[in-house]
Amino acid sequence: MAEQKMAEQKEILPADQILPNKLFLIALNGKPIFPGLFTPLMITTPEDLEVVQQALDGDKHIGLVMTQDEEAEDVAVDDLHEVGTVAKILKRINLPDGGMNVFVSTLKRFRIRKKLSADQGPMVAAVDYLDDEETDTDEVQALTRAIIAETKQVSENNPLFSEEMRLNMVNIDQPGKIADFVTSILNIERDSQQDVLATLNVRSRLEKVLMFIKKEQELLRIQKKIQSQINDKIEKSQREYFLKEELKAIKQELGVPTDAKSSEYQRFKEAIDALTLDDETRKQIEQELEKFQLMEPNSSEFTVTRNYLDTVINLPWSSAGPPYLDLGKATRILDADHYGLEDVKERIVEFLAVRKLKGDMKGSIICLVGPPGVGKTSIGKSVARALNKKFFRFSVGGMRDEAEIKGHRRTYVGAMPGKVIQGLKIVGTKDPVFMIDEIDKLGMRYQGDPSSALLEVLDPEQNVAFRDHYLDLPFDISNILFIATANTLDNVPAALLDRMEVIRLSGYIDEEKIAIARKYLVPRSAERAGLGRKQVKYNKMALRGIANDYAREAGMRRYEQMLDKIHRKLARDQISNENAPEVYELGADSLEQYLGKPVFPEELGKKIDRAGMSIGLAWTQYGGDTLIIEAINNPGKGTYKLTGKMGEVMQESANIAYSYVRHVAQDYGVDSRFFDENEIHMHIPAGATPKDGPSAGITMATTLLSLARNKKIRAKMAMTGELSLVGQVLPIGGLKEKTIAARRNGIKHVIIPAENEKDLDEIPEHIKRGLTFHPVERVEQVFDTVFGESRSNGA
Repeated sequence: MAEQKMAEQKEILPADQILPNKLFLIALNGKPIFPGLFTPLMITTPEDLEVVQQALDGDKHIGLVMTQDEEAEDVAVDDLHEVGTVAKILKRINLPDGGMNVFVSTLKRFRIRKKLSADQGPMVAAVDYLDDEETDTDEVQALTRAIIAETKQVSENNPLFSEEMRLNMVNIDQPGKIADFVTSILNIERDSQQDVLATLNVRSRLEKVLMFIKKEQELLRIQKKIQSQINDKIEKSQREYFLKEELKAIKQELGVPTDAKSSEYQRFKEAIDALTLDDETRKQIEQELEKFQLMEPNSSEFTVTRNYLDTVINLPWSSAGPPYLDLGKATRILDADHYGLEDVKERIVEFLAVRKLKGDMKGSIICLVGPPGVGKTSIGKSVARALNKKFFRFSVGGMRDEAEIKGHRRTYVGAMPGKVIQGLKIVGTKDPVFMIDEIDKLGMRYQGDPSSALLEVLDPEQNVAFRDHYLDLPFDISNILFIATANTLDNVPAALLDRMEVIRLSGYIDEEKIAIARKYLVPRSAERAGLGRKQVKYNKMALRGIANDYAREAGMRRYEQMLDKIHRKLARDQISNENAPEVYELGADSLEQYLGKPVFPEELGKKIDRAGMSIGLAWTQYGGDTLIIEAINNPGKGTYKLTGKMGEVMQESANIAYSYVRHVAQDYGVDSRFFDENEIHMHIPAGATPKDGPSAGITMATTLLSLARNKKIRAKMAMTGELSLVGQVLPIGGLKEKTIAARRNGIKHVIIPAENEKDLDEIPEHIKRGLTFHPVERVEQVFDTVFGESRSNGA
């Protein structure tokens, strides 16, 4: 606030008798202005300029009233507080920008009685002038003295209070005006100042002002305390500086390095001299070292350069040794760590054999693809053990910034190398095994594309001179064996996929799950729960029951969670039950006691209990799965409705199935009026789960024909195959995963496209055992198989 002065009392007294009952109003967005002050006002808006001009043309009086909202624009009288201050314009100065600076003398409080102006244009109101109440009592005198004393104390510790302000306060002889003056110079909120302005009782006004002064004193006390603490720290740092200088002088006399920087420089120099570097790299590193020697330790660049040199000397620059490959040992380690997955183990051993013949690991990039819980990460660890190499894993799932791969440039605060260089620094060798987890879940945003950054990392032609943004030196990472993992390849860019050798892990059937649980999971889970390895025994039916009724999935993660749940309950029984057995023997009949009701209470085949239902086989990123397709008919006008959150491709398959079945329905004894007189509704349960793909075409056709004939299909039969509009059965993908799903769900007969018959050779015999495959070329063969008939005409 600009400097304010008390107006002389002889100017205020006669003015009270001539104050107008109608005032032009000026809205104050800032703080209110109290009576008895001489202050400048800056007038900028056209409305306020008009108010001032009309006041100058008349009696020169205006009303100053604070707005209720500090940010308000286009203010009307209703937006103002009720109580304001009447002021007389003493001087006007026109400004070059069209504005005006006026000097006013504030005279007296008033209350707005009635609005006299419209909402647009200058504000005019009828006002009532307000007098102070309870102005001369002992309490008022005591409060006045207290305020004067406290204000003097505040002003002595606050440089913002000028000597002129202190003199003005002493010369005021009216308690109410002292309260007004002190409030105007205190740094308090506008609403609090308005509250003081609206308080007519002098005693109440003085009490409020005294409370504000006390708060100001408390703030000053805290400020003084903080200032004292800062001064103490400055004095301490100065004393430490002089002591360090003395210590430096003593060390110079003794011939010892004088500071930490010198010893750091010596350490870096010795480490760099011992590194095996090419000329370009050594030159750049030595330049950084010389720059480090010239820096002041207090400089921000000093720490950045020291961290950079520390990273450089801790990287494995030496050439990698010859690869250690014992195929026999590698096979034994893979067999010991993983049950089943024979085709995967064979592919990995073949891969390692090629590397042994070549004599190096360059260009070694494997991508393990499979559902969650099938052991992709643990296979990577086993490969590292088989090769006798260090193992480093990092996940790129959800990663959106390419700097996570290639590092940040040193110009950024807190810059650090990318994951590849960080991993090499951690393992300390040049030829470790690096696992890049969840490569199919890489993100992308405007900062960059991490998948594109991985192209250089995984390209054998480029990674011999990989340049991390932080390191900014060529570094050979071609000796690293990269193993990537993914649940699906749909989201992996083609350029990235082209650089990797894909090995698929399809999942486990019940027999494999039982063996894995008995050999690995049960002992490990029991130990986690504090039980002995031999304290819990499961019979085969119990382990099979967990797989069938509680953990019907491709992997083993859910299965292990069920074991953990059982073992936690057994651990509680050991603590709380005095008669707890030493060895727990669990059978299939005890599973419900520990795991609750079965999640999968019956096989899917048992649910096919009426016409218009059939079982399809599907492939998802979590492995193979089965799905039931249902259809019903109601009297109608030949409409066809689809539900179950089908994708666009699946909806097209459903329409093809409907058209073809309607085309051949009469050949199977269906009344020609069936489709014209019925509304058919097809649904795929789990309506909240998105479904798409063409491989359910023959399943949908079978469902529709079963409904039209009112005849159930054969029990425990599932099918997969794309249907063409002319009845051909086209090939599908993911046959192995679908076969495992069929086996897991108790299916006995599987209908597949004839062109996929060759893929059966890639499925292990123990997975196909108990399943009968029916290769078909046309959908009529499908109908003959599911209904147990032989009427196919081959058309």
